[in-house]
Amino acid sequence: MLQVSVFSLSLKPYVGVPTSGPSSKNTLPRPAAAEPLYTGAALDLGLGGKVAVVTGASRGIGRSIALRLAAEGAHVGICGRTADTLEQTLTELRSRNVRAHAVVTDVRLTGEVERFVDEVAAELGGVDLAVANVGGSSGGELLASSAEDWARTFELNLFHAVRTIRASVPHMRARGGGSAVSIASISGWKPAPRAQYGAAKAGEIFLASALAWELAPYRIRVNTVSPGSIMFVDGAWERFRAAQPDRFAEFERREFPWGRLGSPDEVADAVAFVLSDRAAWINGANIPVDGAQGRPSAF
Repeated sequence: MLQVSVFSLSLKPYVGVPTSGPSSKNTLPRPAAAEPLYTGAALDLGLGGKVAVVTGASRGIGRSIALRLAAEGAHVGICGRTADTLEQTLTELRSRNVRAHAVVTDVRLTGEVERFVDEVAAELGGVDLAVANVGGSSGGELLASSAEDWARTFELNLFHAVRTIRASVPHMRARGGGSAVSIASISGWKPAPRAQYGAAKAGEIFLASALAWELAPYRIRVNTVSPGSIMFVDGAWERFRAAQPDRFAEFERREFPWGRLGSPDEVADAVAFVLSDRAAWINGANIPVDGAQGRPSAF
């Protein structure tokens, strides 16, 4: 026989402003202050002592991610194609009292990502965190792009992410698990010209959701963070603003509820959290960092 227990709820009396009388006309009740739900220590991402690899980290979003991880106490390996800017970022990382290593790398070349990851693991003692940040596009719109343009775009985005994560997995397994983030884009689901770029970014988003299942037995999480349009020094949007200020101003006014583009640091904050154990139950997810941006291109 099914027995049903009936529980009585003891409710605290509501404390608010009076709801009757002449002074309360058209006045909404004001609830009493809620008791704090969490009274523990400040949020600690727990990244201190972890080892991270970040591709394309000599400038822009990748640089900000590397510096954010270093600020959290992680040791960081970075790669990029330009030795001068890479050395500058390496100096900044080491000024944060962490170990850092840099490798001049072209991720489009066979074996280069793997060389970078293995070298960082040897220098810094392993790999716990991986960020596949490199991206870009080749060619114009459909009729102005070639099969080679599409192949190069997929190589730079999706296939580079595959190689970065795959090269990191053995090192993560040796340390009992890890976390990887692929930097995709809102172009992965918001249509815009240059379909090859959006299609490659959509592939990165799917990749993370699939690998989250595949790598779960090894305690490795995989997610994507998808920035909107991000402004940084010498970046594409800064060049566009300088070349076509009126068109840029219209784009900024039309597509951004807050009236501005995002910053690399805002993306880096999200990436650091998603990589951390504080985000332990976030897996196979795609996190937009776009300020509710509308279309991703200045049509």
